[in-house]
Amino acid sequence: MEFTEVRFPEDISYGSTGGPEFSTDIITTHNGYEQRNINWSAARAKYNIAYGVKSDQQLSELIAFFRAHRGKAIGFRFKDWSDYKATGQKIGIGDGSSTTFQLVKRYESGGSVYVRVITKPTHETVKIYFNGTIKTDGYLIDYTTGMIMFTIAPSSGVLITADFEFDVPVRFDTDYLSASIDNYGSSSWNDIQLIEIKSI
Repeated sequence: MEFTEVRFPEDISYGSTGGPEFSTDIITTHNGYEQRNINWSAARAKYNIAYGVKSDQQLSELIAFFRAHRGKAIGFRFKDWSDYKATGQKIGIGDGSSTTFQLVKRYESGGSVYVRVITKPTHETVKIYFNGTIKTDGYLIDYTTGMIMFTIAPSSGVLITADFEFDVPVRFDTDYLSASIDNYGSSSWNDIQLIEIKSI
């Protein structure tokens, strides 16, 4: 799978729309009862970036970016302005032997918790804490996978938390960019979709 760690232009993404999508099949019986079948265990984000293009210069930048990434072919980073920060996120508890931990973000509502794996943290934003005390060395960050790798395994019982910002790995959901320099922002091309890339 081809992917570049380049971020989609922030000034265009700022005006985009979109968010997480789930897949659920609903079967309704003749007496009105229903059964809901969850097809995806994790959400997949979708975005429409057409609304973020506000000038001829931005349109030219979008066309160049689309060509450079060959439409659907090559993935890239995207900043979701509605959800790009995480603070105090538990990423693990030390056991004295494990040295690698995955960045995650937890979404809590009532008694329910949804855990999202973060694979594209933003450079220079990750802070790691042991039992609430910031750790300034002794670990490496893989900004392409979201993995935190300690040189020495955290001691047993140590609570490991993190603050960070992150991007979403996406690709264009079209191989055809129908746009006009004279007609940016009009109804003739108000649907330029991006879709999150989910790893197997």
